[in-house]
Amino acid sequence: MQSLSAPEFFKLSAQHPVIDVRTPAEFEHGHIPGAVNIPLFSNDERAIIGTLYKQEGKKPAMMKGMELVSPKFTAFIKQAEAISNTGTLLVHCWRGGMRSGGMAWLFEWYGFKVYTLQKDYKAFRRMVLESFAKPRTIKILAGRTGSGKTLILQELANQGQTIIDLEELTHHKGSAFGSLGEAPQPTQEMFENELAVELMKIPTDKTIWVEDESQNVGKRLVPMAFFQQMRATQVHYVDLPLEKRVEYLVKTYGTYSKEELIGSIEKIKKRVGFQNAKAAIEAIQQGDLKTACEISLVYYDKSYDHGIGKRMPSTIHKKQFTELNPNEIAKEIIAS
Repeated sequence: MQSLSAPEFFKLSAQHPVIDVRTPAEFEHGHIPGAVNIPLFSNDERAIIGTLYKQEGKKPAMMKGMELVSPKFTAFIKQAEAISNTGTLLVHCWRGGMRSGGMAWLFEWYGFKVYTLQKDYKAFRRMVLESFAKPRTIKILAGRTGSGKTLILQELANQGQTIIDLEELTHHKGSAFGSLGEAPQPTQEMFENELAVELMKIPTDKTIWVEDESQNVGKRLVPMAFFQQMRATQVHYVDLPLEKRVEYLVKTYGTYSKEELIGSIEKIKKRVGFQNAKAAIEAIQQGDLKTACEISLVYYDKSYDHGIGKRMPSTIHKKQFTELNPNEIAKEIIAS
């Protein structure tokens, strides 16, 4: 078997399956995107071995590990066969190489060509964190809440532009209503891994369009090194009339239950003001989502204006539009 550096390992992962042999708990916390978890030990088994290692030493722990693992050999090989259509496997564990080395030996003995990752997952994480500091050419798509920025971002991609969709990666639309209709947010580590992989696929000379976000997207943080680049670049501000933004929000959020919408208002009642929150909740209860949106936008517009006001005015290119037409807006901001 051959041991590869993290960049070499990542490059090959586009062609061959990656097998992460860490426990399910370790895998769930964060893993190489696209990797398959074939754990050498279960969560409980690893705890048993760790305790034995501390109390009795390395050899008793290794013997216990062999006792637990050997009955699983056939299952491991069957799982590997099910995911490999090239006859080649990429295998890694956390950092020490014992688990990945043992699994790699088994797969190679069976006939697979196997590559392992030098310094394992820890090396991948180092590469992830380094990727955020690499200088990028970024353009920010900005606009107040309800401007349809996500639709416009998708249209930019349709028209051949390179995009990073932070809201898609974080499973959150970036407001108190942002979790509605979304899957649970990934862990911070997994979000960073997904973002880094997206970035590493993009040549450094390519311009990347990113939607204007605060550093927090739901409960996830945009890595500081990348966020600083987002804050120091050119901004294309889509200025859409209030009534069009309200119309879009009513259409977008009108499919959710009154309970879900009221729950979202409850999250911001201190910031929007108790009386305003009460009025918005009453409007939702009466089926008047338009009024609820108008009340909420008073807070969101002030908040957004405050955030964009911290940018250098010379970097902001505001353009007014009368309609939310993502196709036309995308064309115009590409040309600007």
